[in-house]
Amino acid sequence: MADETFSLILFSGTDDKLHAASVLAVGAAAMGRPVNVFLQYWALDAFREDRVHKDHGVSPEAGEDGARAVIEQQGAVHWIELFEQAKDIGEVTINACAESMELLGITADDLHPVVDEVWGVARFFMEAGDGATFI
Repeated sequence: MADETFSLILFSGTDDKLHAASVLAVGAAAMGRPVNVFLQYWALDAFREDRVHKDHGVSPEAGEDGARAVIEQQGAVHWIELFEQAKDIGEVTINACAESMELLGITADDLHPVVDEVWGVARFFMEAGDGATFI
């Protein structure tokens, strides 16, 4: 049987991409699949405790219509809450990239409690196994 682990590498910190990733994590967890989320660069920056609820904007390809849709959806469940739900539902780990932390000057104390550990790239791929990995 193939490895069922679902792994996400997040490097963009825009609200639309973080929301999409959180929905995927909830869905995979609800299906009983282990989930690994690896935070790099601007996604990691968005998971700073003091920045989680900040407006992170949307990706440029969203355009005006996409930005408007995100603004209209702000009454919906925030992406950090969806990641928390995913962890409540199933086996979900959210880990910070050690190299990105060093680059951005982030310490473990700066991160939202939903982040479990600090991993290197090799550890991420070891944990991902042969399961599906998405960027």
